[in-house]
Amino acid sequence: MIILQLWCTHNRAKEVEGQLCQSLEKLRTNYADLYLIHMPTSFDHEMKKPDTSDSLEKLWTGMEGVFKKGLTKAIGVSNFSINQIERVQKSASTKIHNVQVECHLYFPQFELHEVCKKHGISLTAYAPLGSPGRVDWEVPKRGKMQWAEAKAVLEDEIVKKLSKKYGKTPAQICLRYLIERGISVIPKSVKEHRVKENFDVFDFKLTESEVEELKNVKNRQRLFFFDYMINHPEDPFKHERT
Repeated sequence: MIILQLWCTHNRAKEVEGQLCQSLEKLRTNYADLYLIHMPTSFDHEMKKPDTSDSLEKLWTGMEGVFKKGLTKAIGVSNFSINQIERVQKSASTKIHNVQVECHLYFPQFELHEVCKKHGISLTAYAPLGSPGRVDWEVPKRGKMQWAEAKAVLEDEIVKKLSKKYGKTPAQICLRYLIERGISVIPKSVKEHRVKENFDVFDFKLTESEVEELKNVKNRQRLFFFDYMINHPEDPFKHERT
């Protein structure tokens, strides 16, 4: 499956098709399976200042255009707030097919998931394992990223208990939990054995009570705030910032 994203320096309806075609040409294919607006915040090409020339509703018409031309089989959004999703749905002639957001045990996105189900939108979880590699990740030429302190999803006591019961890794328990909720997952790993492990989650099921137990864990924290969106009119997380 080929999933491509429109970067926020090109969040203008007239630029959508050109950006998609550039990516398709590099991949030597003539269509994508899914094309997403990566962020709701638009910036100039140098990413030095916000660009509000196109509303999200207008931007979406560009996405509808590439879908109708058959350049992508589906279109969607990433990192949008509930309000932003509802706005697009209200104006759209082609509705959102997929929403991709941070979603894991400690940030379960219950309310947003209900909105997606109401509209018949599939939900995809990025960082479904709580992004354990984030603490060692370095930005080229800019040094180490600073992250808020957060408990490790894979060290959760309930997760470890279920891991022992089913003979599965904590990561497999966390992925299965989201799958049981009807959420697709895109875990990241650079190690071959872990990539294989991440696929090995379809030979067992959690019980309803176990899913509920995981739903009720007390820890709640977003990990990805994308600080460059602060003060942008379309910052999707402004109500969460302190």
